[in-house]
This record gives sequence, C-alpha cells and structure tokens, in this order.
Amino acid sequence: MRRRAVTSASVKSVGYDVSSGTLELEYANGSVYQYFEVPQPTYAGLLAAPSIGNYVNTKIKPYFDSAEV
Repeated sequence: MRRRAVTSASVKSVGYDVSSGTLELEYANGSVYQYFEVPQPTYAGLLAAPSIGNYVNTKIKPYFDSAEV
C-alpha cells in the first residue's frame, strides 16, 4: 500500500485502501500497523486532525481491529 508522509511526532506516514477500508500507519519508531474497516470519513478526519497522534489514540485504536505488518 502506498503511504504518504505526514507531519506528526508519532506517525511517519499513512495509507488508505478505499475498497477494503484498510488504514495503514507507519509509526515514528518504524512499526507499521493496519487498521481494518475504517470508514473513509475517519481517514479524512485523520488527515485533517490538528494532532494525528491524538486522533489515532482516540478515534482509531479504540474502535478498529488492527495487525502489525
């Protein structure tokens, strides 16, 4: 999955597959996780968030299943 760089202390890059709703995050420590069945508006909210790390911790991690890639 192609990811794009973001400005964040905790997240290095993000990618999103519209057809599956899979969100892929590369964290600053180098780990990569995929979050499943994430709606497109949630992804858009992530990109627009003033703090990507806070958005991930409050709007994504508690609600979506994930796996380390």
